[in-house]
This record gives sequence, structure tokens and C-alpha cells, in this order.
Amino acid sequence: MEEKKVTSFLDKLKEKAQKQTNYGGETEITDAQMNLRDCPNCGAGRAKQDGVTHCAYCGFEFIQVKLTDGFYIKKEDNSI
Repeated sequence: MEEKKVTSFLDKLKEKAQKQTNYGGETEITDAQMNLRDCPNCGAGRAKQDGVTHCAYCGFEFIQVKLTDGFYIKKEDNSI
């Protein structure tokens, strides 16, 4: 005859705690790094961020942005 082991509430909580995974997935370990870019005009260092188009010190234009007609959004014609 087999004896069934009764697990207590505390034992069930301990099992659940050991089985759970991190929210958002496992942590990815990477080497430390710095995303920097120097201004080619004045040499000032700045953090490299998407969307930054001008140097904060000398005003040099990193990225030239021209708005054109998109698939759903059209540029406005203010000549009327």
C-alpha cells in the first residue's frame, strides 16, 4: 500500500517560488560600454541618442531632416 505524502501550504508556496521565472525574461549580461559621439565641427563629446540632430555647443547639424509625403500622412501645402 502506497502512502500519499500530504504537502503543506508552506511547502506548496516554496515549490512555486522555486519554479517561477523573472518577469520580462532572463537577464542578459553584457560588457560595460559608453555610447558617445564627438562633434566633427567642434569636437565636443555628447551621448549618442537617436533623434538628436544638432550639436548642443556649436549647432553643427548631424542629421539633415527633410519631410516628404508619407504613405498615410501628406505634407501640408500652405501656399493657398
